[in-house]
Amino acid sequence: MYQIGWFSTGRGKGSRDLLTVAHESMRQGKLKATIPFVFCSREPGDAPGSDQFIELVRRYEIPLICFSSRKFKRQMKAESPDEWRVEYDRVVMKRLEGFHHDLCILAGYMLVVGKEMCRKYKMVNLHPATPGGPKGTWQEVIWQLIETKAQSTGAMMHLVTPELDQGPPVAYCTFTIRGEPFDKHWQEVAGLSVDQIKSQQGEDNALFKLIRQRGVVREHPLVLSTINAFSQGNVRVEGETVVDRAGKPIAGYDLTMEIDQLMK
Repeated sequence: MYQIGWFSTGRGKGSRDLLTVAHESMRQGKLKATIPFVFCSREPGDAPGSDQFIELVRRYEIPLICFSSRKFKRQMKAESPDEWRVEYDRVVMKRLEGFHHDLCILAGYMLVVGKEMCRKYKMVNLHPATPGGPKGTWQEVIWQLIETKAQSTGAMMHLVTPELDQGPPVAYCTFTIRGEPFDKHWQEVAGLSVDQIKSQQGEDNALFKLIRQRGVVREHPLVLSTINAFSQGNVRVEGETVVDRAGKPIAGYDLTMEIDQLMK
């Protein structure tokens, strides 16, 4: 059975929902994988959201390792961000000794992973854009799509590297943001700059909300389909290179058709 190490800060509902979807898919046999542990970068009492996440993991009876990055940072009194993060990762890896995992999923994990951990573990992360697309948070991605008058977007799982959102794509899906029902909303912002849209409507803008809605509904299926692709051997990571079943390097495994089918 393929082993998935699960990393999360557990800040909000999205983190809980993703764990629930994965856990239920594994329990029902839809995914030929299991989660040997969940690592949470918060501890009980750190925040209400992460407390709910921790309780969920315990309810699923998955081994849970908690280690508060906030408390560690305060205790370290490090002179630079890099210093405390390197030491934090070392403690995390020490605490995870004894757990076997074939792949690690970062699911709402709010820390930048350092070089040592990236070298030791194969880790993938969800990013709300296609390979070669905008970088940054999902909000920043959408604003860039509007600014560049993009034709399409998507989401991808990429290999985690110390450079934020720079790792090679592992799997992805795409969708158009033209045609119905998008065109009327593009017309509404025609002639306006992104700064004007932000000042007048912000994230309440209809085009902004529609792009987000069409993207977020694909995120859970993409994560699950990526796990499935790994467990079936259709994609794997060799060093820092993503390869297909035949061992040929690829620029990500295209799951668009599979995701579209799942959403029908």
